[in-house]
Amino acid sequence: MENEQVLSSLLGEVKGAIIHGYADAKVKNIILDSRRVLPGSLFVALRGTQVDGHQFIHTAAELGATAILCEELPESVREDVTYVQVEDSAAAMGLIAAAFYGHPSKKVKLVGVTGTNGKTSVATFLFQLFRALGYRCGLLSTVQNQIEDEVIPSTHTTPDAVALNALLAQMAARNCSHVFMEVSSHSVAQHRITGLHFAGGIFTNITHDHLDFHKTFDNYIKAKKGFFDALPKSAFALINIDDRRGNVMVQNTKARVETYSLQTLATFKGKIISDTLAGMHMEINNQEVWFRVIGRFNAYNLLAVYGAAVLLGEQEEAVLTELSNLKSPPGRFEQFHSADHIVGIVDYAHTPDALENVLETITHLRQGNEQVITVVGCGGNRDAEKRPKMAEIACRYSNRVILTSDNPRFEDPMDILDQMRKGVPALDYKKTTVIEDRHEAILKAGLEAEPGDIILIAGKGHENYQDVKGVKHHFDDKEVLMEVFAKRAGN
Repeated sequence: MENEQVLSSLLGEVKGAIIHGYADAKVKNIILDSRRVLPGSLFVALRGTQVDGHQFIHTAAELGATAILCEELPESVREDVTYVQVEDSAAAMGLIAAAFYGHPSKKVKLVGVTGTNGKTSVATFLFQLFRALGYRCGLLSTVQNQIEDEVIPSTHTTPDAVALNALLAQMAARNCSHVFMEVSSHSVAQHRITGLHFAGGIFTNITHDHLDFHKTFDNYIKAKKGFFDALPKSAFALINIDDRRGNVMVQNTKARVETYSLQTLATFKGKIISDTLAGMHMEINNQEVWFRVIGRFNAYNLLAVYGAAVLLGEQEEAVLTELSNLKSPPGRFEQFHSADHIVGIVDYAHTPDALENVLETITHLRQGNEQVITVVGCGGNRDAEKRPKMAEIACRYSNRVILTSDNPRFEDPMDILDQMRKGVPALDYKKTTVIEDRHEAILKAGLEAEPGDIILIAGKGHENYQDVKGVKHHFDDKEVLMEVFAKRAGN
């Protein structure tokens, strides 16, 4: 999707840009990695958490970059290169990328979903719903990016601004009318969504997460709120008012504020009538509906989806009819059943709140003396505060707990597990086991379970790898669970 454009035409919305060189220089592509620079590239010098792109300005110029976007000029400048000096390279890049690809977010109805938990489910449900209603749609999520049936693998919750606008341009070119995307706190703080035009924004909830990046909970809240601050007057802001920070999110928004709730009066009000492993019976705005997805957390997700669809102009009855057929996204409370009636649940729950939501749902669904066996770990090089909390929550709701490795990344898995173990109450030592090897941990849970028991494998969900020292090894919780079930059946 490369095209040649005049540099000055890309800077229209960038305030305070100082051009050193030729404003009419021709730009063929926008590059963040100096190793990928080609003649005609605009190289963006970003100050990252690990590396400062300003160190590679000279390399980019040597490789033929036509222009350099930077916050500080290098000591020596080349006459054959145009330097664009800005206050914030990341923010300017968002605006430039949008202009380079012809403002694709204005050619579709783009809806962003933000919050700690539920982003993937809400975005995926909206994608499935609008396709069922007859629209051509795009999806940008943690699990995958998708244009209609074509799946484009995902590496971040939100791609960088250049990749994001390129994807949106593809979606617009393929006549997508609606695009649904997860908006992470990182993407707001790092200006990955700067320059995008949203038709609506959805807030699910907020709990402690990503403090490794944001440092304080207050910074995390500000990042989420920043998304709503930037929404245009023409957009809607749909918030969960059962979350005490729901109203905080929209204090400074120009968008039209609407609400959803299970507990109080709201634009979109829901009530759970019954909830079983087979499905959930709900009342939404005085209409009774049966859904395939289950759990209180999904009741909130469904309300968000229903509300957004109505705010996008869809008929209430048609929306509820299609919603009743939806299935959970991969790795989100995904159920598997063994031949001898063991229920295996694979879920992405990797925050204390998400784990508690899932385990509360399982507790609510139990009908007799079923044992709940939880296999859980915590990722390395991430917020360490949540590790003992995750273990404590697992112990509180489970009959047996196996603490195991998740994605250790560059940390020692046993160090992570030692931190988790500190959250295990003294009375729960006996029912808690530590097994570093995740395959072995799932195997133990599966082979020791009795018919009727429920096994929760939490933390990785849809992921099909384990990240160890920068290398992603193939690992899929669902595959291991199926292996266990086959062994139990004697296959």
